[in-house]
Amino acid sequence: MSTLLCFGFGYTARHYVAHYGARYRRVIATVRGATRSLGARVDMCRFDGVTACASLVAALADADVILVSIPPTERCDPVLAACAGTLARAPVRRGIVYLSSVGVYGDHDGAVVDEMTPPRPTSARSRARLAAETAWLKLGQESGRPVGVLRLAGIYGPGRNALVQVAGGGARAILKAGQVFNRIHVADIAQSIDAALTHQGVFNVADDEPSPPQDVLGFAAALLGRPPPPQIPWADAAASLTPLARSFYEENRRVANARLKATLAVRLQYPTYRDGLRALFAAGEPRLVESGEPP
Repeated sequence: MSTLLCFGFGYTARHYVAHYGARYRRVIATVRGATRSLGARVDMCRFDGVTACASLVAALADADVILVSIPPTERCDPVLAACAGTLARAPVRRGIVYLSSVGVYGDHDGAVVDEMTPPRPTSARSRARLAAETAWLKLGQESGRPVGVLRLAGIYGPGRNALVQVAGGGARAILKAGQVFNRIHVADIAQSIDAALTHQGVFNVADDEPSPPQDVLGFAAALLGRPPPPQIPWADAAASLTPLARSFYEENRRVANARLKATLAVRLQYPTYRDGLRALFAAGEPRLVESGEPP
């Protein structure tokens, strides 16, 4: 039995604790602002993203495992900026897992990328992710404890999926020739986190089938017994998208997951979006969309 410290307690961290929290004697999670319920077994610790307070320093001293899901700013990784010295001295007995993004690869015109592919991020947020990855891996090497960096594909799961989008009535399929997106069910992220706790290095966390968005939305609509959402050509849709949404369509790659399976021995519960959506539909989806917390 041990202590888990979660920097950030959004969608993915909550699901990890729901699946694996019983393995820990104590679970601590940081929050920024007003007090909110984190669940019966989760202790709250305030972290403003700038300064490590006394209770956070104490939590670091008690932590056996650290999960970091707070994203970096364009200037720095807030956890490392506030806690690097304390982390270097903290007796983390198993390891640290840092949640990153496949966005660090940038655009590869639909080609396959793996962990040996040199990252070439194009957006400021992806460049910040890559810088944070490098800093966390360096901390692991210098402190003698493993740091596993998980590059996550697009996250879906309960309350956050194509079934919800279609049921909400506002879904539309943007058609761009050759465009695919990579996805991963949050339950498979949870098992990947657990598998990475004693490993140093970078691992892609994506399912087996990068797919066009219209295929996913169409499959969700069929499960719901509805017609597929309207399809809009990229040339007509691009101008109406937010800069963030447009940036997703300006990058195209197929993320390989062989290292996740071979080194971490992860066996995906939902190897394709069809497996994941069928299971979510059988469990009662669509439900209300989750609150807008970070992944």
